[in-house]
Amino acid sequence: MSDKKKLNTAEQFKAIAGVARLSLKVAPGPVLFKLAGAFIDAILPIVTIYFAAQTTTALVSAYGGDQAAGRQAITYVIITALLGLILTLWRSLDNYIQAKMRYVVEAAVSDRMYAHFLALEFWRYDDKDTADLYDRALKFSDFFAWVFDRIASLISQLIGLITAIVALAIFQPWLALAVFIAIAPGVYIQFRLSRKQIAHWNQNVEVSQAKNMLEWSLGRPNLISELRLYGMVDFMLRHRRKLRDTDEKGRIDFEKTFMPFRIAADSLEAAVELSALVWISLQIIARNHPVGQFLYVQQIVSRAMQNASSFITTLSQIDEDIANLFDYEQFMQLPTRTSEGVKLTAPPQQITFENVSFTYPGSKNLVLENVSFTISAHQHVAVVGENGAGKSTLIKLLIGLYQPITGKILLDGKDLAEYDTASWHKHLGVLQQEFIRYDFANAGDNVRFGDVESPYTPERVQEALKQAEAEQFVNKLPQGTNTYINNWMEDSKGNKGVDLSGGQWQRLALARDFYRRAPIIILDEPTSAIDALAEARIFERLFADGQRTVVTISHRLSTVQKVDTILMLEEGKIVESGTHAELVAKKGRYVRMFKSQLKG
Repeated sequence: MSDKKKLNTAEQFKAIAGVARLSLKVAPGPVLFKLAGAFIDAILPIVTIYFAAQTTTALVSAYGGDQAAGRQAITYVIITALLGLILTLWRSLDNYIQAKMRYVVEAAVSDRMYAHFLALEFWRYDDKDTADLYDRALKFSDFFAWVFDRIASLISQLIGLITAIVALAIFQPWLALAVFIAIAPGVYIQFRLSRKQIAHWNQNVEVSQAKNMLEWSLGRPNLISELRLYGMVDFMLRHRRKLRDTDEKGRIDFEKTFMPFRIAADSLEAAVELSALVWISLQIIARNHPVGQFLYVQQIVSRAMQNASSFITTLSQIDEDIANLFDYEQFMQLPTRTSEGVKLTAPPQQITFENVSFTYPGSKNLVLENVSFTISAHQHVAVVGENGAGKSTLIKLLIGLYQPITGKILLDGKDLAEYDTASWHKHLGVLQQEFIRYDFANAGDNVRFGDVESPYTPERVQEALKQAEAEQFVNKLPQGTNTYINNWMEDSKGNKGVDLSGGQWQRLALARDFYRRAPIIILDEPTSAIDALAEARIFERLFADGQRTVVTISHRLSTVQKVDTILMLEEGKIVESGTHAELVAKKGRYVRMFKSQLKG
């Protein structure tokens, strides 16, 4: 993966402005308050230092017998105290505003991020470049609110630094110049270090992803038995350490490389600060300056150094973040699937594949080649073939997740690409090999999620469970359909969830399709974990009503032989088609595939 281009100063300020614009758009009040606070945090301490210095001078004069100076000292003390009170109250209010701003901004940005990700063109979910871009963009979006908070701190520190330099320049121009020269090397060194850290992170995105996936695997209780059984624990731990060192230790090594330069820069700052204090002390001893000037110089120089140090630290934190803003913006500009197209108001009477060929993005290998067939309404069709023949890809095209590279998929003679995809999906009930397990929900919700747009009725859930051969085991759960089906979940009454077997999960997912009551059912190995008798009863119900169009992928002869038409795929082509009896009579590839089951 190529390095992200380094940002110049103009691009950095452009990125900061981009963060500010988006933050201002979603939370204008808190953002404006935060920016105002940045100015107050920068300027008010400088003003307080000035009056504290005046107080010291007045107190010394009053101690020498000047009564007017005594009254001035009391006035300065009151002003200094009031300024401190104002700053304290402001910061207390600022804590609340910051918390609210972070919540509002983070919620808005994360909502945009998730909505955009879930609306991408489907092929992008299989695209590595998109996945890497998403990973970097997500890293930025997760900390967006904190990024703006850092930007506000950066502004405050910069204003504080400039104000301190100006305050010193008014007092003694050469002193301001000396402080400015002292802090410049530290700022430059941090710029260089942060650039190298950004480049390192971008070069190791894959390493970071691998480490995260490996750590996820190590933290899954259901995987530990296999890891121990195969003696993988020590290997996985060593591999994790290797990935961690590559990802994180490299950045620490950069710190080590720059350490001598940092020590030199810090020493220069300390030398300038010491020189300033020695100089003002000598001036006071020679009676060229009042006593309060020592406090003024000491506090202002210290303030300038602190602001410079804080500016450098914040800059190192924010530099990578604002560079990642470009990834976020690039990700948000990726095209999404539009809802434009003709609305499909009724299920089609015919679905036709017309010389359809397909290859996945980034690959030159044809997965499907000149595939043609027609499915009529209420027909039952099975797609069979060896693994890798293109069966699941055919289903993805039928669903509309991908578009053919050549040929057409027609619904009653009209190209599927011309229809609004969402309206086509309303007529489909689909159970894929990788179905969703809603671990956060109970058993009943896992069924009703098949049709969230319709009113929920317990009776409809029970009917769907019955059709999917799931009624018996669900009703035996501790709280029936209200039972969480993950043993890590717990309801408000303290009832813990339970785990389901693979076959039980598959029946529950199938019940979701029955609950949906879609006129077209598409099943990709829907009963691989279900026993043969239960499977036979399920398909009897599917086929018996005569009102559904059913397309199924299966390796079980007991399922396949009941359908109206069988499509035999081999290397992306339909090599045989017909009824079970017709294909058996041919004694061709279909017979060879099911040879062992046919003997039985």
